[in-house]
Amino acid sequence: MSDLLQKLEAIKIRFDEVSQKIVDPEIIADMDRYVKLNKEYKDLEEIVKVYKDYKNVIENIESSKEVLETDDDPDMKEMAKMELDELVPRKAELDEEIKFLLIPKDPEDDKNVIIELRAGTGGDEACIFVEDIYRMYTMFFKNIGFKAEVINSNEGGTSGYKEISMEVSGESVYGVMKFESGVHRVQRVPETESQGRVHTSAITVAVMPEAEDVDFELDLKDVKKDTFRASGAGGQHVNKTESAIRLTHLPTNTVVECQDGRSQHKNYEKALQVLRTRLYQAELEKVNAERAAQRKSLVSTGDRSAKIRTYNYPQGRITDHRINKTMYNLSNFMNGDIQEMIDSLKMAENAEKLKEGA
Repeated sequence: MSDLLQKLEAIKIRFDEVSQKIVDPEIIADMDRYVKLNKEYKDLEEIVKVYKDYKNVIENIESSKEVLETDDDPDMKEMAKMELDELVPRKAELDEEIKFLLIPKDPEDDKNVIIELRAGTGGDEACIFVEDIYRMYTMFFKNIGFKAEVINSNEGGTSGYKEISMEVSGESVYGVMKFESGVHRVQRVPETESQGRVHTSAITVAVMPEAEDVDFELDLKDVKKDTFRASGAGGQHVNKTESAIRLTHLPTNTVVECQDGRSQHKNYEKALQVLRTRLYQAELEKVNAERAAQRKSLVSTGDRSAKIRTYNYPQGRITDHRINKTMYNLSNFMNGDIQEMIDSLKMAENAEKLKEGA
C-alpha cells in the first residue's frame, strides 16, 4: 500500500470513530465536545469521499493492467486499454486534490472575525473609500451567508467613515477573510475634485480571528472603563444616556470604543470582546511574523502596513500585489463579487505550504 493510501486509510478509521461518537447520547449532552466532533466529522467527510473514489480508481487500474497482461481476448484487451486511458489521468487529478486536502489547516480558520476598516492617507476621499469597502464586504457576506454586525463607527467629515468595525460570523470566516488584512489603495477622481485629477488614497483593513476565553485570558484589573454619550449624525443616532463604552488596556495602552449597541451592557460586552481579540491578534502577529520570516510567505505576512491591493477606477481594474493578479471587473468587485480573488490567494498560500512540506 502506498504512503498516501496508508494516510487516507488512517483518516477513514478516525472518521468511522467520530461517526459513532456523534450519535452517542453522552456526547450529544456535552455541547462543547459535540460541536468539536461535528466539525471534525465535516472536515474528514470531504477527505473520505475522495479516498473512496481514489481507492476505486486504483483497484480498477490494477484490474485493467491484469487484463492486458493475462487475457487473450483482443476485445477485452481493447476495453482494458480504453479504461486505463481514462483512469490514469483521473488518478493524477485525485493525487493533486488529495495533496491539497491533506495540507494542515490553520487552527484559526474556523473562527468568526472582527474586521476594522480605517481611513489612511487621502482625507475625505479615504473616508468615502472606507464606506465603499465596507459595502463591498457586506454584499459579499450576504451572498455567502455570513452575518455581519457593526460594533463601532466613526463618521468622516463630509461623508463615509473615519473607521468602522464589525463582527462577522459564519462558517470558517477567518479562513475566507484573512487575506484581506493590509493597506487597500484607491486611484480615482474624487467626488470633491473639480479639476478631474486622479488621486491616490489608502485605507487599512484588519481582519482578526475572534478570541475566545480559552485563547486569551484578560485580567479585568488591567482594564480601565469609561462611559460617554454615543455621537452620530443627529436624530435617533445621538444617545441621551452614557451608553457608549471606552475600554483601555493599561499594560499595552490598547483603546477600544463601542457605541453602536443600544445598551451600555451590550456595548461593554462587545468592547470586551474586541479588546480580547485585539490583544490576542497582537500575540498572533508576533507568531505569524516569525513564521513569515521563515517561510518568506508572499500571501500572509501579518504585516498590516503592506500595500496589498490597488483599486484603479479610470482603468476599471483591481490588482493584488502579493500574487500579481489583475482583474478588470471593478464594478462587480465593488458589488461584492470578490470570491475569485479570495480563491486565488488561498491557492497561492496552499502552493506555498505544499512547497514547504516538500
